[in-house]
Amino acid sequence: MITFNHFNFNVLDLDKSVEFYKKALDLDVVREKNASDGSFKLVYLGDGKTSFTLELTWLKDRTEPYNLGDEEFHLAMASDDFDALHQRHKEMGCICFENPDMGIYFINDPDGYWIEIVPAK
Repeated sequence: MITFNHFNFNVLDLDKSVEFYKKALDLDVVREKNASDGSFKLVYLGDGKTSFTLELTWLKDRTEPYNLGDEEFHLAMASDDFDALHQRHKEMGCICFENPDMGIYFINDPDGYWIEIVPAK
């Protein structure tokens, strides 16, 4: 049997990203790994309901923003309180695209990654 385990985003400012994911999506740090030489740090975020995690990778020597292409890839999350989450994201100013006909929208994280928000129903 094969199951999903985690998805990765590389980030420039780890603390800023962890704070964003906590505030925007209620994700908490569930595990960390530090390189013995300090060259990288991995932080895994979880939703507290599933075993799937988002891995944030910080590389010490990286200073340039990551090339995200044309935002053709993204992480999707489902919310059982879609309207309240939409309002939170509107107040945070992180909504980057909405498609009311499909009933979805996208937010940007601090590094420009797109996260799709869909209703759980």
